[in-house]
Amino acid sequence: MVTHDRYFLDRVVTKTIELDQGNLYEYTGNYSDFLEQKANRREAQTAIEEKRQNLYRRELAWIRRGARARTTKQKARIQRFEEIKERATDLSENQMEISVGFSRLGKKVIEIEHLSKSFGTQKIIADFSMILGPSERIGIIGKNGYGKSTLLNLLSGKLQPDSGTITLGDTVKLGYFSQESEDMDLSLRAIDYIREKAEVMENSRGDTVTAAQMMELFLFDKNSQWVYISELSGGERRRLYLLGILMMAPNVLLFDEPTNDLDIDTLTILEAYLDDFQGSMLTVSHDRYFLDRTCEQIFSFDGQGHITTQTGNYSDYIKKHPLTGLGTKDETPDQALKKFEQPPIEKPKIRKPGLTYKEKREQEALLLDLEGKDQRLDFVTQKLSEITKDYTVLQELAEEKAVLEDELLAIMDRLETLENLEKGNSSN
Repeated sequence: MVTHDRYFLDRVVTKTIELDQGNLYEYTGNYSDFLEQKANRREAQTAIEEKRQNLYRRELAWIRRGARARTTKQKARIQRFEEIKERATDLSENQMEISVGFSRLGKKVIEIEHLSKSFGTQKIIADFSMILGPSERIGIIGKNGYGKSTLLNLLSGKLQPDSGTITLGDTVKLGYFSQESEDMDLSLRAIDYIREKAEVMENSRGDTVTAAQMMELFLFDKNSQWVYISELSGGERRRLYLLGILMMAPNVLLFDEPTNDLDIDTLTILEAYLDDFQGSMLTVSHDRYFLDRTCEQIFSFDGQGHITTQTGNYSDYIKKHPLTGLGTKDETPDQALKKFEQPPIEKPKIRKPGLTYKEKREQEALLLDLEGKDQRLDFVTQKLSEITKDYTVLQELAEEKAVLEDELLAIMDRLETLENLEKGNSSN
């Protein structure tokens, strides 16, 4: 499966394959295990890269002294310099701190009094009042079509209420990340689109951050910054649209399904950004992880115009309201209850001792595979003990060794299962 639902990944998967800068990495376990193993991998990469960069700097100093490639030794050294430069790893994801632009926000942010909105005979919001204070983080939940996006469109002025008032404070500067990205000029380069929003911004420490630096933080490297927007993927355009909003240093953020079309790395950057954001935020989302990570209060729409408010994040809310939340629009209470009913217990099927023809063939293949992988593991282990200086090869061998050990364990587990079936010790 491909999904950005981190709670779903954590609960369901047993193996994760990550695509990172053109390379595939395999991890055993759920999403939490993946995060831990990736951190270990990056740490090992960093240690190797530091050694490589030291060598790179020494070679660079030698090249700059004007070495003439006349001798074989000098030619070899220049060639080695070029190889080291080409192998340099991009570890920029850990080298830049989140920088938050922020416009001063007064005590009065947003006041809503007796707000009502309908579309035809469908009541979306009925006599709703609230006061949004500075630094408040609100998550908005409810089934599709219940009016969550309508509330944000009313707050942003895109829609007008049927009755009631919405008052914004004098210092409020809204940033609205809607489901429909604004009309982007596809003939612009990505960096020019961001520079139209702001050439520079000031972070919370008073330092100046350029548009190019912010783009790099949001995973646009120096090459992709100069790509035309027409050549970007849908996900890259959404990420660019998000960055354009943040570059304008808003102090109140309205997010309508911000996790749609954003990859997990971008979401992690956004969440870290919001950790330092000092303004207020209202978020419509079906992403349980994002709501838990960023919100301190929940507004729940019931589909008949009523909005329930509760302090806490999504997990806090669902503990008190287990039959509501992020379901589909047409789900009935009876259907919701069925999710919590225990399925009928089926009696285990008893099978006769012995292996089927297919299982015997599988057993033979596994035994051959076991022998081959065992020999390869011995070879890799021997090489690891012999090589002491080539850190790149050492890393590759260590990763292969870990994969081989996992594969051997899986083969032995399956062989044990087949052996039990052959003896009649299992009722599977």
